[in-house]
Amino acid sequence: MLAGAGLGSRREMEQWIAAGRVSVNGVAAGIGTRVSALDRVQVDGRPLRLPRSGAARVLLYHKPTGEIVSRDDPEGRPEVFDKLPRLRGAKWIAVGRLDFNTSGLLIFTTSGELANRLMHPRHAIEREYAVRVLGQLSEEQMQSLRSGVQLEDGAAHLDIIEDAGGQGSNHWYNVTLSEGRNREVRRLFEALHLTVSRLMRVRYGPLNLPSHLKRGQMHELDEAEIARLLAALEFQPQAAPSRPRSTRARPARGQDAGRRRVRR
Repeated sequence: MLAGAGLGSRREMEQWIAAGRVSVNGVAAGIGTRVSALDRVQVDGRPLRLPRSGAARVLLYHKPTGEIVSRDDPEGRPEVFDKLPRLRGAKWIAVGRLDFNTSGLLIFTTSGELANRLMHPRHAIEREYAVRVLGQLSEEQMQSLRSGVQLEDGAAHLDIIEDAGGQGSNHWYNVTLSEGRNREVRRLFEALHLTVSRLMRVRYGPLNLPSHLKRGQMHELDEAEIARLLAALEFQPQAAPSRPRSTRARPARGQDAGRRRVRR
């Protein structure tokens, strides 16, 4: 429920619960505590408004260079979250990150479950990038990137690398990988002493950067687009708790009319 409300991933919410940050009806919650829409849930002492629906919102953003994917940058740089639509009772979760000098497709959702499905390493969601380098790679260098390069945090490789053309300082390659390590694409090229002058993410799993979406613009998926996304991921989010209907017996028509006459 906490993840569905957009507070974070399931793993993060389990850590919050274990740390005693969550209570239900004034009692500290435990992993697996059941709640309904009538329960009073608090996080860090603040009431949480339970979602009435499990419907997630998904936003595609064409991130320009010069923005950071953070809510609290100590250097005071422009933050992507400053541009997003305001929410009540939920928050936007960034699906993966793009560094300060990388542009392209950035996905936001209000569903912690969906964010986790898109980011968890076991699902090996593909990320595709357009990379501009200074000069042209040799066939041996391209093969090294496919077979694996040793980085400081372990070996890494590209699933696909294709020459997209260009000359001199404007040579482009399309690359695909299924990991999301910090600055992985840049570090792979740098390990071969190649300078990346521009890096742009053009696809994340089944979602492509729309051709009409200019830098700094965003597009929110409609219900049909979200349904196609969930189908492509073979993912069915857990339904949010529904608000129970009142079980109080309603008076018969005549009784109700009589009461109205008495009040008048």
